[in-house]
Amino acid sequence: MLNATQPDPAPITRHLRAMFGSRLLIAAVHHLHVFDVLANSALSIAELRSRLQLSERPAMVLFPALCAMELLSYDKDGRLFVTELGRYVTRSHTPNLVGYVDLEKDDPGAFEMAVRLKNDGPLDAPNGISFVKEGEGPSPMDDPKLARKFTLGLAGRARYLSPIVAANMTKRDGHLLDVAGGTGFYTYEWLLANPNATATLLDRPAVLAVAAELLDEFTKSGRPGTESVKERVTFLPGDMLTDNLPQTDILLAASLFHDWPATTCQLLASRFAAAIRPGGELWIHDAFLGDTLDGPLAVTDYSAQLFWGTKGRCYSRAEYRNWFVQAGLQPTVEIIPTQMDYGLIWARK
Repeated sequence: MLNATQPDPAPITRHLRAMFGSRLLIAAVHHLHVFDVLANSALSIAELRSRLQLSERPAMVLFPALCAMELLSYDKDGRLFVTELGRYVTRSHTPNLVGYVDLEKDDPGAFEMAVRLKNDGPLDAPNGISFVKEGEGPSPMDDPKLARKFTLGLAGRARYLSPIVAANMTKRDGHLLDVAGGTGFYTYEWLLANPNATATLLDRPAVLAVAAELLDEFTKSGRPGTESVKERVTFLPGDMLTDNLPQTDILLAASLFHDWPATTCQLLASRFAAAIRPGGELWIHDAFLGDTLDGPLAVTDYSAQLFWGTKGRCYSRAEYRNWFVQAGLQPTVEIIPTQMDYGLIWARK
């Protein structure tokens, strides 16, 4: 249960994720020469991508990060240019810090980040993408040991954020579908806040086995009402990309879309919309880029971390709302911050 006096743990995750932002900077200066390419003139995103030979996903991880670092910015025509600060990492500027940055050029993480930027992922994808299903093969999360390790690794974050999320979502009688619900804490807290509601938790079987253990712990916590949660939640093994989704009044996708490329995100939005009854709602809890795609830094660092280990990245609210519209939903303009650099947005059907 959230204590209002608790500090926001965001600084901890920011320090952790800053490692990936540093790798982006080293790769941009030494391996891709982004700033030298832009030294003499501004370029559109498409032109810069072409010059650097970057596909869409790595470009939209790298460019917003360099903007958030205040090394690049957009002009009135939407072209990227080197800022006054950014001049210090161009070789033509005297003095510059290119040599200083280059002292870290052989760092294995920075070198691998450059490889992944150029390749849009690791060269050996099955070994580089840790927790996301690859093609038609089995999901890595079908491995019981890996599923337990990863799900329990996320449990602390979910345990902390889920009461905040539940407090800010719609209160109603009805049914919640929590897709790729992981630990289940978001479902459990929402049911606790909505004592006449029911819920379905959809995930891989090995993940649900861990979620069931955490539900036992949750119901024995001594908090008023927790004992009724177990009888109101159903565990549903399945694949959100291929299986039929049960009809629901509210669908929650927490930290889900950011694991996937934009084409898959649009597919998921359409599948989710089809599962929502008329008058129902789709809720997204995630970390969002600004619609101007130039930060914030905490989110661009997180996007780099996601780029490193998944098929996705962080997206802007504008990108989500475009998927909602394409799926036949009506986006709301409401922006609800939670904590740890996350927030909620939602749409109606």
